[in-house]
Amino acid sequence: MRTAAIPIWALTKKIHRQDSPEVSAPPSNGPMGPSERQPRRYGYGMADAPDRTQAATGPASGHGAAGEAAAVSSEALASRLGYLFKRAQLRLAEAGAAALAPFDIDGRELAVLAVLAAEYPLSQLEAAGRLGVDRTTMVTLVDDLERKGLVQRHRSPQDRRKNIVELTTVGLDRLRQAEQARAETERRFLAPLGEAEASRLVRSLQILNFEK
Repeated sequence: MRTAAIPIWALTKKIHRQDSPEVSAPPSNGPMGPSERQPRRYGYGMADAPDRTQAATGPASGHGAAGEAAAVSSEALASRLGYLFKRAQLRLAEAGAAALAPFDIDGRELAVLAVLAAEYPLSQLEAAGRLGVDRTTMVTLVDDLERKGLVQRHRSPQDRRKNIVELTTVGLDRLRQAEQARAETERRFLAPLGEAEASRLVRSLQILNFEK
């Protein structure tokens, strides 16, 4: 049986989910200024949340007390595993979204297509188990893909209680094209590490996520 190719940006989710929970910004009683409109998504406080424009270039390089505070904050977080995973995952997710946009699917939908492309048909419940999502989420994902003409449901001839989900011809072609774009995006993202180091990183993430 083929092993479904799961986007690398999905591998870090189980690791940082507990380390950096999302924190909602406090309610405001009046109009919000520009700095208040940004949600506190990193679990470290607004002062520590990396700006998207800084993700590729490093800490802010402002002058005076504000610049010094930003530099100290980044140094304090530079060894925190949850922060590093979150920051890297954000950069990769943004690059992946841009790469998949021409194919009218996102990273989660691509993962669903990859899992459904197994050598034998899967039910919605079986696919949900492989993806690690609940039944309600899986139904929503399949509904969206079905509306796009990429998958189709039908009753299992062996068990009429099962809904089998299979890729359409259009879905198979979309999967092939989107997988090429995903692989190229991940290759460019990992290029600074070199091929051997990049392979070790992927293997380490697989061990941390899937092996006990």
